[in-house]
Amino acid sequence: EEQLVESGGGLVQAGESLRLSCVHSGFTDDDYAIAWFRQAPGKGREGVSCIRRRDGTTDYIESVKGRFTIASDLAKNTVWLQMNNLEPDDTAIYYCAADIWGSCGFQEYLYNVWGQGTQVTVSS
Repeated sequence: EEQLVESGGGLVQAGESLRLSCVHSGFTDDDYAIAWFRQAPGKGREGVSCIRRRDGTTDYIESVKGRFTIASDLAKNTVWLQMNNLEPDDTAIYYCAADIWGSCGFQEYLYNVWGQGTQVTVSS
């Protein structure tokens, strides 16, 4: 059974950094993508960043480019999201999700395995 487990959320001040981790297990082949989504209070869920396992291709939404970095350790089955220079608007529950077809897009319907989420709170 495919599973995703996130960790690393917390409360920080604006300008500080956090690193989120997503450990993925139970996938039967290597051709999948992992994405980070977030959901702020009262808002819908939005894709933030994604990485394709087979070739390392990454993508980011405009608002986090230059501040967030996604990376993957294939041996540890872990994907990280390094978040620097955090802003109050980054406050949200962050979820990692897996797309078994490896497309690395930001549409929720592409993703069929989801983690439980980790809270990130950025104070001003």
